Amino acid sequence: MVEPVGNHYVVARPVYSEHLFNEEYEKLHRYHKTFWDHLKLYFRCSPQRVKKVALGLFPVASWLPAYRFREWILSDIVSGINTGLVAVLQGLAFALLVNVPPGYGLYAAFFPALVYFIFGTSRHISAGPFPVLSLMVGGAVVRLVPDDSEMTSTNTSAINEERVMVAASVTFLSGVFQLLLGILQFGFIVIYLSQSLISGFTTAAAVHVVVSQLKFMLQLSVTLESVFSQITDTNIADLVTSLIVLLVVFVVKEMNDRYKAKLPTPIPIELLVTVLAALISYFVNFEEKYNVAVVGKLEEGFQVPVAPDAGVLQKCIGDSISIAIVGFAVAFSVAKVYSIKYDYPLDGNQELIAFGLGNIVGGSFKGFASSTALSRSGVQESTGGKTQIAGIISAAIVLIVILAIGFLLAPLQKSVLASLALGNLKGMLMQFKEVGILWRKDKYDCVIWVVTFLAAILLGLDIGLATAVAFQLLTVVIRSQIPSCTVLANVGRSNIYRNRKDYKDIYEPEGVKIFKCSSPIFFANTEFFREKLITAVGFNPQRILRKRNKALRKVRKMLKKGELQVTPKGLICMANHTHESDEELDNNKIEELDQPTNMTDLPIQINWGADLPPSITVPRVDIHSIILDFSSVSFLDFSAMTVLQKILKEFVRINIDIYIAAAHEGLLEKLERCAFFDEEIKPSMFFLTIHDAVLHILLKKDIDSSPELKLAE
Repeated sequence: MVEPVGNHYVVARPVYSEHLFNEEYEKLHRYHKTFWDHLKLYFRCSPQRVKKVALGLFPVASWLPAYRFREWILSDIVSGINTGLVAVLQGLAFALLVNVPPGYGLYAAFFPALVYFIFGTSRHISAGPFPVLSLMVGGAVVRLVPDDSEMTSTNTSAINEERVMVAASVTFLSGVFQLLLGILQFGFIVIYLSQSLISGFTTAAAVHVVVSQLKFMLQLSVTLESVFSQITDTNIADLVTSLIVLLVVFVVKEMNDRYKAKLPTPIPIELLVTVLAALISYFVNFEEKYNVAVVGKLEEGFQVPVAPDAGVLQKCIGDSISIAIVGFAVAFSVAKVYSIKYDYPLDGNQELIAFGLGNIVGGSFKGFASSTALSRSGVQESTGGKTQIAGIISAAIVLIVILAIGFLLAPLQKSVLASLALGNLKGMLMQFKEVGILWRKDKYDCVIWVVTFLAAILLGLDIGLATAVAFQLLTVVIRSQIPSCTVLANVGRSNIYRNRKDYKDIYEPEGVKIFKCSSPIFFANTEFFREKLITAVGFNPQRILRKRNKALRKVRKMLKKGELQVTPKGLICMANHTHESDEELDNNKIEELDQPTNMTDLPIQINWGADLPPSITVPRVDIHSIILDFSSVSFLDFSAMTVLQKILKEFVRINIDIYIAAAHEGLLEKLERCAFFDEEIKPSMFFLTIHDAVLHILLKKDIDSSPELKLAE
């Protein structure tokens, strides 16, 4: 029997073989769907499915009709203008990484944003050029169209045309790969690019970017081997300009980061530097006096759409695959941050389709590969952007530059653009600090980071990425197996717990959920673990916590206005309270809702399980305890620890007790070593077996409900 006897339990049961146990308790033989069953279900056609597919393919049709015009339009306009200005400058700067004339960067900033508005599922990212992708495209461009030793104006123009065509063809092919992956539902591939791998790869790419921009900062045809031998031929004007711009950009960006809570909007240092540099260059005439390289006349209007070069496509298949995967991984990682922060769904397959179509259209108009830049997306979100209306407005700003005012940037030095490109790499270069942290937290992740970095530096970005992914998958194969998550129940009123779907004679303690993960938890399945746990308990703890904090805000407001009165029976509503919108709050308030509920300033402690006043609606939670069976969890990596700590805190903050049972011996020590525990998550939550945890919960419930037992305790 499952009953507490003091602080111990007594087990009286026969010894069972698997056969006898299953026979006595009538194990069910359930029908499991085959591959063909799933295939039939996937291709099933109905009016509801057609509508769902249509809305999934065109997300704009679902969110645009629900757009809150009066509340959001001003924020989206301000955000769109700021983002558009940044997109113009980054487009010009990143074009240098592609080794094409700067004006073609504007096409890469315009068309992807236009396409993403229709097909994208993220509300906050800004589609357009990304320095790592630009460098990868530039590598293919230089390999197929190398520099001519005798550069004249005629052959320079011809080389530029060839390079533009190569960049457009590579972009088009990468878009085709992304589109195919999206149609074939391969959005899950991003889970095979861990945080450590992306960090090591982007850090190596940042090093490549620094080397590639030296030729514009020094005005030399420079490589790492020849930098010292040619240093005496450096153009001093370009060097001084680059150093000044870099210093100013780094200082102001540091101020933006340090005082972001006080600044209403980040200081647009790239715009200010560009305008000032263009004016100085125009009036001083740097091009003639100091022989500096300038942007020159930009292409006015749009290029005629072109078909990709078949010869280039055959030579750049590997480059295009790498560009497609890296572009999607970076964009999806950034989009996921905002989707979690603002609690809206993100479709990885649809994101592949959106970026694939964006690259296909952009490549057809002679643009180059697009993804999203963290700095540009940060501007769109921090300046108040609510939806992709901000994205379409930013595209309109780029359009104005393309059609009308691009000529104003003609006298701008290329060294300024090179410095702006390097200024956006600060975050990537600072990732070197992660090596020491990862070595202390998880040595496997540290080794993956180092191998990825060295492979990308020594073998190139495309081959280096493939090598890093292969090495990472090797570590996964060694350390893990296919994850399996189930909800357990007590079978036969004993200390045996099995899958609740497999037996008839089961017992589930009231208010208790027992969840088992039968695999290691690591970077590739942390979100899977989280989603399965939320599905098992039937609610999202973060949403419940936010609902409760919103309710407390409303209670305080109504008490202050006298609309609520405290009585011995609880809170009574004294007036009809006007319904307030429960939609997304301002950016600076969303974090407050994720803090633990605080009722110390209220005259009464609210019982969330009891009836609340009619004007206050909070979902009721019928679970008071969750037991996690970790008997099959052989390890946790750093990413998993972060996610586990976050979700445990979410449950604890809504007054649900969490217990971890049957964990292997080294897990507790590792968690203590990594500073996993704090005031909310304590080592006392670990129990020897599931049954120990269950009896502890039942005894605790009895003590809480009995004054005599509570006094004795």
